[in-house]
Amino acid sequence: MHSMTAPLRRVLVCPPKNAGWGDLEKSVHWQTLGFHHPPDFAQAQSAHDTLCQILSDSGADVLTLPPDPQLTLDAVYTHDASLPTNHGLVLMRPGKPNRIPEAQAHSEFLSQQSPSQSQILSGCDAAGRVSAAISVLAKIQPPATTEAGDIVWLDERTLLVGQGYRTNQSGIDQLKEILTPHEIRVIKAPLPYGPGPNACLHLMSLMSMLDERTILVDLPWLAVETVELLQTRDFRLIKIDETERDTLACNVLSLGNRSLIAIEENKKTNARLRAADFEVRTIPGRELCINGAGGPTCLTRPLLRS
Repeated sequence: MHSMTAPLRRVLVCPPKNAGWGDLEKSVHWQTLGFHHPPDFAQAQSAHDTLCQILSDSGADVLTLPPDPQLTLDAVYTHDASLPTNHGLVLMRPGKPNRIPEAQAHSEFLSQQSPSQSQILSGCDAAGRVSAAISVLAKIQPPATTEAGDIVWLDERTLLVGQGYRTNQSGIDQLKEILTPHEIRVIKAPLPYGPGPNACLHLMSLMSMLDERTILVDLPWLAVETVELLQTRDFRLIKIDETERDTLACNVLSLGNRSLIAIEENKKTNARLRAADFEVRTIPGRELCINGAGGPTCLTRPLLRS
């Protein structure tokens, strides 16, 4: 799990239906949660179905987080509430208070999972390389806040963590305490003020790993020290079309083997990716992604890559 670009084998999602998008009592709070307009449940669910079909077609085992009264509309963006590692699950403490219960929901659900048929046939579980039921390594404690959208694996032993309004210094310090004994280096990446404290601006809003050596970036919004770190490590940087910043052009999910999932509205950036010899599959983004500020990476919590 210390890769963001190896072939995706198992992934957790939370459909809009299970996050309450079709529930009037929950969906009425869209403005308080920072959505741009009242969510269209049917369109969002249709786009999510398309996402799940692409994931399944790529060979991933797709797990679905069940409904829970404590979940809000934001739970559809499953990436943020937990961080799977090779040593167990780190439960996040989101900086957006309504999202705090999501971490426990992830933990309870994942602790009950049995091995997939593909894992049984491959012998992964028997070899001890993969546990379908993920144990908890640690839980972030207050006053720390952390969201996995701020966390990027640069390699299997290096974690880049954005410091902003969703992940604070205390959260970064706790991640260091948890992961340093496992020989994982945690590096801080300062985030810009951007649209302000009420907006969703993660490190992964500004960079997406495409393969082991290539990163899609929103270059003007990355801190100088972060850009210099990436250049020192000889990463190839592909810049988004800046006119597509507000439609989450930088939010792209790697399926492995140079295959990506992107938002179909970002045609200029997607064209750049295809010109760089990546296969780009797309999902409609207006309702499911752009409205709630969460793209394909946000909608998926990868659990196994190999």
